[in-house]
Amino acid sequence: MKKIYLMAVVLFTALSVQAQDVVKFPPLDASPADISYFPNKSVKFKKTDNPSPVVKVVYSRPSVKGRTIFGDVVKFGEVWRVGANENTEVKFYKAVTIGGKKIPAGYYSLFAIPEKDKWTIIINKELDMWGGYAYDESKDVVRVSVPVKPVSDVIEALSIAFTTQGNVANLVIGWDKTTVELPITVK
Repeated sequence: MKKIYLMAVVLFTALSVQAQDVVKFPPLDASPADISYFPNKSVKFKKTDNPSPVVKVVYSRPSVKGRTIFGDVVKFGEVWRVGANENTEVKFYKAVTIGGKKIPAGYYSLFAIPEKDKWTIIINKELDMWGGYAYDESKDVVRVSVPVKPVSDVIEALSIAFTTQGNVANLVIGWDKTTVELPITVK
C-alpha cells in the first residue's frame, strides 16, 4: 500500500511540474555588469554606516580573449559605449566639474572616442541605450580629451576604478594594454 501511495505522489508531482510554464532564463552574460564607486567604500554595509558616494559607474566588462582591442574591436575615431551591452551609466550624487564645466547631480551616460594616443571622453544626457548605435551628439554635456597611458600587463576585463588627488577623483578606465584617466573635481 505504501508503494502505491508513493507512486501516486511521484506521478502527481511529475504531471504538475510538466503542467507549469518553465521560464527560460538567458545564459550568463559573457560581459558581466559591474559597479564602481567614488569614494571606493561609499556603500552601506551595516545599519550604522552613513555612505556618502559622490560618483557611481555601472558598466559591463568585456574581456580581451586574445583579440586586438583598440583599433580593431573598438575602432579608432568612432564613438564607443565604454564597455559592452547597454551603454555605461554614471551617477553624480552632487555637482562635479569635468573639463572646466560644472555638471549637475544626476544620471548620465559615458562614451569615448578612442584614438591611438588620446581619447575623447563624453558625458551625455541620453540613458537606456544599447551600445552607441543611437548616440546623439546634441545631448553631450561635456567632452574632454585625455592622454592614453599604456601599461605593460594586459588588463583582461575592462575595468573602471577611481584614484584620488586632493579634491580630484580620477575615473580610470583600463583594458588590454591601455588606461586613461578622466579628472572629476569634487567640492
